[in-house]
Amino acid sequence: MSTERPTTAQDVPMRTERDSMGEVQVPADALYAAQTARAVENFPISGQPVPAQIVHALALIKSAAAGVNAELGVVDQTRARAISAAADEVASGQHDGNFPIDVFQTGSGTSTNMNVNEVVATLANRALGGDPVIHPNDHVNAGQSSNDTFPSAIRVATVRLVHDELLPALARLEEALAERATEFADVVKAGRTHLMDAVPVTLGQEFAGYARQIALGRQRVEEAAGPAAELPLGGTAAGTGLNAQPGFAAQVIAEVSRRTGVEFVEAVDHFEAQSTQDALVALSGALRVVAVSLTKICNDLRWMGSGPRAGLGEVQLPDLQPGSSIMPGKVNPVLPEAALMVCAKVIGNDTTMTVAGASGTFELNVMLPVMGQVLVESITLLASSSRVLADRCISGITANVEHNRELAESSSAIVTPLNRYIGYEAAAAVAKQSLANRQTIREVVLERGHVERGELTEEQLDAALDVLAMTRPPRA
Repeated sequence: MSTERPTTAQDVPMRTERDSMGEVQVPADALYAAQTARAVENFPISGQPVPAQIVHALALIKSAAAGVNAELGVVDQTRARAISAAADEVASGQHDGNFPIDVFQTGSGTSTNMNVNEVVATLANRALGGDPVIHPNDHVNAGQSSNDTFPSAIRVATVRLVHDELLPALARLEEALAERATEFADVVKAGRTHLMDAVPVTLGQEFAGYARQIALGRQRVEEAAGPAAELPLGGTAAGTGLNAQPGFAAQVIAEVSRRTGVEFVEAVDHFEAQSTQDALVALSGALRVVAVSLTKICNDLRWMGSGPRAGLGEVQLPDLQPGSSIMPGKVNPVLPEAALMVCAKVIGNDTTMTVAGASGTFELNVMLPVMGQVLVESITLLASSSRVLADRCISGITANVEHNRELAESSSAIVTPLNRYIGYEAAAAVAKQSLANRQTIREVVLERGHVERGELTEEQLDAALDVLAMTRPPRA
């Protein structure tokens, strides 16, 4: 048995740092300083840090701000170049281990903003020879406040994720569904309403409906991302822009747009963009609709693929892995199930966004970190699950063509086209006899004498009972 003592916080070499509240101990090898260390101590809540995408976006804003501050004469060129280079390292993910503050922190994100300021200052000072000539507040944070930079970082991070990951993933899912719709265009099957037999449809029609759901969801997300691309940067502490130079925000935002390839704009009204986060709530709502659509699609796939003997057995989902630790040969619809869990999480996250979005008081919303966390999570989960669902499930679905037709032709609902020949009441009697005696609709119609009495001909009967034709009635 090992007798080694586990490493504890007391074993970590420490150094002393100072801020406006006094001295504090910081891990010797950490790039951050006193304010970050205080926040780590104050918020030992979830163990979940602010998402890296938001930290990277915040660093990107710091880098762009340094260049603009140099142009405006706020920070000298030497400091500005060092700040920008250091912030670029952070934005690229090189120092992700130095952002340990829990997401459940001060509601403005001040702790994480200062965490970024301190890390960037440390890196910049090292690049300049080690002397502390760059201050986290005076230089890295010049012209900024947590109250405008942190919500701006959330918006930059989430809008980028929407454009770079989610929209392409949804487009791929839509494409996969549309491909199946084309392939299954003539696969007739029993329709179902209330989970009961209904008039025939084609499998292709169902998949075309799914593809349209995703297309509309993609459109809703893209439209919601527009207002979210309005950045509150430049409002500083309360929306007035105190301590920011004229033109600062517009120039920084233009640089952020150039670097990301996504068009961001300065908020039309800084008080709206800073004291509320309605745009982010709306974006979350669009994600919820996508989750609702995916829930319907995945549940349909599970029903259609159920079996192989005791279920519907209309389609065959790809066999991906053994489905049971005790039942040999069992295979389950694992990817639709995984996607359904994602949908549940996204819908729950939207509830968090709703409550958090309603928590703006006067000039500031004070639930920004959790809003950023759940929004990043929802976007990334929907993107990855949509892509995997498309490539590993939808694209490999096959139809059980003959079984589908057999179910369609045996459904009593196919009596519906006979209404115009024999009337609703007589057609209902035909359907009931068909079910009771396990006869086909055609057999019952002939047995009950509807053809013999001249109510319709056998040719008309056969045409009326053509299940594929039922899915494509003539339209004006």
